[in-house]
Amino acid sequence: MQDFTSMTPDSIGEAPLAPSDGAVVPRRIDFHRRATGHPTMAEVAALAGVSLKTVSRVINGEPGVQPGTIDRVRRAAQSVGYRRNDAAAALARAEPQATIGLIIEDLSDAFYSHLTRGVQEVAQTNGHLVLLSSSEENSDLERSTTLALAARGVSGMIVVPHSDDHHYLSDVIDAGLSVVFVDRPPVHLTADCVLSDNVEGARQAVEYLAQRGHRRIGFIGNDMNVYTSTCRLRGYEVAHAQAGLPVDDSLVILGPRTEAESAQAMHSLLRLPDPPTALFTQNSLLTLGAWRAMRDAAAQVALIGFDDFGLAELLDPPVSVVAQDPVGLGRQAAELLFSRLAGEHGDAREIVVPTRLIIRN
Repeated sequence: MQDFTSMTPDSIGEAPLAPSDGAVVPRRIDFHRRATGHPTMAEVAALAGVSLKTVSRVINGEPGVQPGTIDRVRRAAQSVGYRRNDAAAALARAEPQATIGLIIEDLSDAFYSHLTRGVQEVAQTNGHLVLLSSSEENSDLERSTTLALAARGVSGMIVVPHSDDHHYLSDVIDAGLSVVFVDRPPVHLTADCVLSDNVEGARQAVEYLAQRGHRRIGFIGNDMNVYTSTCRLRGYEVAHAQAGLPVDDSLVILGPRTEAESAQAMHSLLRLPDPPTALFTQNSLLTLGAWRAMRDAAAQVALIGFDDFGLAELLDPPVSVVAQDPVGLGRQAAELLFSRLAGEHGDAREIVVPTRLIIRN
């Protein structure tokens, strides 16, 4: 049985190749090629007088095609200059790769880029791709993005939470989706989480300052509605209690969110009748703002900030820090997620990753 389409030579503007070995000279080429200009299988099929399916079977070396038809298709392909697209063929054969979702707060923040790297390393080891999105520190966007990823069939999710209520995930978790929170725990929801040891890191920093004889140690922090902020203030207070020092409320400034606001806060501390001799700052942005204010005022104040940052050791003087392990946080969160995907059951787990005090000056 011959494998011809109903398309006639006149309808395609090209005589089909003869089954003999003689040369075939096309009358004309009148095919509509793709925008790339590359010859297509449709041209080969029309010139050979066979179906697209037959051309595909010949090109891909599939069985069940008569030798004469194979020869005709090959000569047609050579005539129009058709070359198989191996990349496209592989893509067509490939099975969709499993995915996990990762929701972070800020794509431009180096902390989250390191955390993402840790997640991706573990995901690749487990044969998964990572679908990354940012909540942009917006609770509504966090909710809509997280639910959208769940609806798209990800295997599981890792979330850096910003919302103050994560009950909206109860239904998808009850339906079997594994979710791990990282950097902060969920609110109004019991779920796995991986956290830095914020209280202990802050406590060690302030303890170090107290051991060097400082008795007036300031604190600049931002929004106390944020979990990490409250933990680091608690560590500051615990260190004071352990050293037998009262906390002077005039040395504690809460609310600054930007570098400029932190600089203003530091200037106000320096204008006190009895200013601090040391300072602990809650994050790297506030640390840099306070450092600039000290430099501008030529103030000699010992400084330790929570979170390391790229310029910390290059500044003059360099800045001592409490360093988190964002890559480790990402790895631990991903390993916990994949253990759940592998069938591990049990109560929600909380994993605490240690911090490290780095003294540079």
